[in-house]
Amino acid sequence: MRFLPCADSGLIVELADLASVQALHAALADAPPEGVVDLVPAARTLLLHLDPSTADVRRIEHEVRAARPRESGRGGGELVRVPVVYDGADLADVAELTGLTAREVVDRHTAAEWTVAFGGFAPGFGYLAGGPAELAVPRRAESRTKVPAGAVGLAGEFSGIYPRESPGGWQLIGRTDLVIWQVDRDPPALLRPGVRVRFEEVA
Repeated sequence: MRFLPCADSGLIVELADLASVQALHAALADAPPEGVVDLVPAARTLLLHLDPSTADVRRIEHEVRAARPRESGRGGGELVRVPVVYDGADLADVAELTGLTAREVVDRHTAAEWTVAFGGFAPGFGYLAGGPAELAVPRRAESRTKVPAGAVGLAGEFSGIYPRESPGGWQLIGRTDLVIWQVDRDPPALLRPGVRVRFEEVA
């Protein structure tokens, strides 16, 4: 665990891996140290946004080191069910990459309970972790210039849903009509760190 200052109101905690980030994030979300106003997880770091008027950085570092990381995800956070039509342009390629049939890819994707590990890339885009190891596939060799909103994809160990039309290089396996990002909703992002996700196949 390493601590790095971030501007005048942040502290970055570097950790060994995603599981360590999720566990520490879960612990601090339950009982944030005084002066910590927000927690922003990423793949290998946890950013603590501080209130400069109340934050004592040395005390916060001590409390973070003393925190008891706990397993996040299953049984803990809000559950979002995502209806998906599995007709993605890359579904056959994913099947070939994994050695599964397209039917088996869908079955494994829907059988898993995923958890939003962190957000990034675009507002509302959640990196969903916790899926089966056999669905870990590389990004496409060439990104698309346009991926439609609601496209469901795989890349590395993650699954994700494009919140709006944008370029992208994930392997697309399906699509949903669920609105992932809506500015006038509170909160705007449907998929926030700690939220659990179950994909459900629809016709």
